[in-house]
Amino acid sequence: MTNTEKPQPMEVDQKKPEEKPEEKQELSDEDEQLQSELNKLVETLQQEKSEKYLDALKELAEKIRASTTSMTSVPKPLKFMRPHYDVMKEVHNNMTKNIKDKAVLKLCAEIISVLAMTMGTGKDCLVYRLLCDESGTASPIGEWGHEYVRHLSGEIASNWHEASPQFRERLEVLIEQIIPYNMAHNAEAEACDLLMEVEKLSLLEKYVDESAYPRVCLYLQSCVPYVPDPENVSLLKCALSLSKKFNQHTQAMRLALMLNDLEDIKEIFFSCPDLATQKQLAFMLGRQQVLLELPEGTPNAEDIMEIMSNSLLNNHFLNLARELDIMEPKTPEDVYKSHLDNARAHFGSSNIDSARQNLAASFVNGFVNAGFGQDKLLMEDGNKWLYKNKEHGMFSATASLGLILLWDVDGGLTPIDKYLYSSEDHIKAGALLACGIVNCGVRNEVDPALALLSDYVLHTNTTMRIGSILGLGLAYAGSNRTDVIELISSTFSSDKRGGLTNEVLGIAALSLGLIAVGSCNPDVTERLTQIIQERTESDFRDTFTKFLFLGLGLVYLGRQEASEACIAALAVIDEPYKSTVTTMVEICAYAGTGNVLKIQHLLHICSEHYEPYTPDTSDKSKKDQNEQQQKEEREKDLSQCQAVAVLGIALIALGEDIGAEMAFRSFGNLLRYCEPTIRRAVPLALGLISVSNPKLNILDTLSKFSHDSDSEVAHNAIFAMGLVGAGTNNARLASMLRQLAQYHAKDPNNLFMVRIAQGLTHLGKGTLTLSPYHSDRQLMSPVALAGLMATLVAFLDVKNIILSRSHYLLYTLATAMQPRMLVTFDENLNPLTVPVRVGVAVDVVGQAGKPKTITGFQTHTTPVLLAMGERAELATEEYTSVTPVMEGFVILQKNPNYKP
Repeated sequence: MTNTEKPQPMEVDQKKPEEKPEEKQELSDEDEQLQSELNKLVETLQQEKSEKYLDALKELAEKIRASTTSMTSVPKPLKFMRPHYDVMKEVHNNMTKNIKDKAVLKLCAEIISVLAMTMGTGKDCLVYRLLCDESGTASPIGEWGHEYVRHLSGEIASNWHEASPQFRERLEVLIEQIIPYNMAHNAEAEACDLLMEVEKLSLLEKYVDESAYPRVCLYLQSCVPYVPDPENVSLLKCALSLSKKFNQHTQAMRLALMLNDLEDIKEIFFSCPDLATQKQLAFMLGRQQVLLELPEGTPNAEDIMEIMSNSLLNNHFLNLARELDIMEPKTPEDVYKSHLDNARAHFGSSNIDSARQNLAASFVNGFVNAGFGQDKLLMEDGNKWLYKNKEHGMFSATASLGLILLWDVDGGLTPIDKYLYSSEDHIKAGALLACGIVNCGVRNEVDPALALLSDYVLHTNTTMRIGSILGLGLAYAGSNRTDVIELISSTFSSDKRGGLTNEVLGIAALSLGLIAVGSCNPDVTERLTQIIQERTESDFRDTFTKFLFLGLGLVYLGRQEASEACIAALAVIDEPYKSTVTTMVEICAYAGTGNVLKIQHLLHICSEHYEPYTPDTSDKSKKDQNEQQQKEEREKDLSQCQAVAVLGIALIALGEDIGAEMAFRSFGNLLRYCEPTIRRAVPLALGLISVSNPKLNILDTLSKFSHDSDSEVAHNAIFAMGLVGAGTNNARLASMLRQLAQYHAKDPNNLFMVRIAQGLTHLGKGTLTLSPYHSDRQLMSPVALAGLMATLVAFLDVKNIILSRSHYLLYTLATAMQPRMLVTFDENLNPLTVPVRVGVAVDVVGQAGKPKTITGFQTHTTPVLLAMGERAELATEEYTSVTPVMEGFVILQKNPNYKP
């Protein structure tokens, strides 16, 4: 700061003589002239001749307003007026006592308010602005420039919370002057910030016009991850009301789905006047698996129901496959590419047909041909292949048919039907599960899944029960259907008939969770809470009890505070199980919210170091096996909650890039310093924060741990690699997995995992994704996330579940499988091929003008595949899109202004 800028003593004529020469060196002639003029004007205001005040003030105001200087420095008139700041305040004080002319008082107060901006003193800028409002109508707020308005906004925001109700009313008058100014000068973000601070977002509706709407809405949405509860909901509601105001139905629907508000969803859908837009809304609801009941007499009800129930998904997917020319079925060997391995690895290891490797091949065959309706193992000589598997292997191998025929409800049940009459119970059970998988995500008014599976829910054979119950869970995931819930709940009371093992109980709870996901269904909550409360110590120790906890958690998926009553009801359970179940419900309730406080709480749980059981040293003869067993059990039990907490960190940080990046760093520390249970869960959590999104840093970390000395860490890391690359055909990952297959050639369990990961990487020949986020990563599909969680919770005890007999839980991933395609239609739903530009999505929040939303694009013709983080735009002006987000199924309309 130069000497001229230092606040000087009151009187103008009391300047220190030694400063003059210094000033001379610094000031140009014009500046010197300006300074002396300003000094004279201030002197005039200090004199007693009040008739000269108004002219002097007007001249002062003119000089200040006329000053435009560089953006980085204080304008010259303000700089020279700084020493007179206190003098001006005194002048104003005298004027209020002696002068009745309001125009003079008003102008004086306004000038001081502007000067206060450079002084940085408390709230003077605001106080004097309010004073000049009192003295008469102040000049428009924008006359003093943009910086002045920003400064005022800052002072209003910082003083709002301490202000009395009367003071707030006066501030509101000011706010109503600032907002229209900001809107008119492309400062929408600043207007939104001010209204967020003072909690008056409802004012936006009054001042936002159609041109500002897209920018305001985008800004409000981008703020959601950074504000705490309940402000995030009020931001979304504000954006929703703006979208309704401007009849942006597709955008409003997206926001209503984010809020998970069924009443709003119905209102937007039924109030939409345009049929093409209504069909587009139906596509969006189908993708999110929300099925609305259409009232009698709805025009085009049949078409709309067909779209909403996803019954066309299979046809459109196969059309895409034909376009891309990938209809030819693939065999597991096409995925393994073992002919590329070193010849050495084959030497000495003859090709033995092991049941474990055949089972892996069944999964791989299912994953790679998912949704294509044909393969070379099961369709051609199914029985021969199935009998190459052992008992539970037959179950999973038969169920893989469901993946191959995914979404094909009309044609897919016939090839499965013949296995329902097999003499082998495991094959029958697998066929039941396959029926459920085929119906996954598709609703059909005939309800074939319910008709086929309901008879087996109370069957005496445990495997058949599991096949039918899980099949129903997958077929009706997210439907919240009372009849299906009642049917599955009947298993809980069938204990007298035997056959209700902990496994059946766990799978039934999981299926209920899948069906009622995110619905807060009171019946399901009550049933599951009661069962958990009735469990005994030995029941809790069973590994399938985790699924009871998960089933309850899924009912509250993403519903935040709604879970509190349920958590309170679980307080009666003994530790350590109480911690595990409450943590499970809590992480599900805050899934995808990015809630920082919850993540901190979970990290705190992970940092606890549980002391193992210390025996009584007084009598050494008591150190028997029993004590050793007790010690092991205690250690195991206490750590279960930590494993859930690790998954929870990933689950909460999932949808928000910065949060996911931070979680990735935290996991690094957990891997280095924490208990074995936590280390085993971390690879799964890394897989979850980057599903179907092969980031190099995550792949490298997982690759390192796929060679870990702890076999469970290695198993989970290998599976997580498959999860991260699911459906991407990532070449780097494929070669990593081929090397791993050679490295683990002698270890059947690790090799099994490598095969599963290879199958996932080539999921649907590279056309499907498992990511629960869609619509430009704005929306999270609860059904998809529930399926992912079911698989990951199974992997928390990989030895006793996945590598034992319950590998069928891998099929819960079916709920998350979705084609990552863009298909365009005309208004009558006939496929349209149009050129589109596909490139990496760019964040354009708050950027001026009309910035490009994609970068590094290529032009393709629809239908096209979209990778994670890519965005598409129309490359022709002939059509306009009904929805701003070009993803999935998009309806295009002819552009009336198009001239070829």
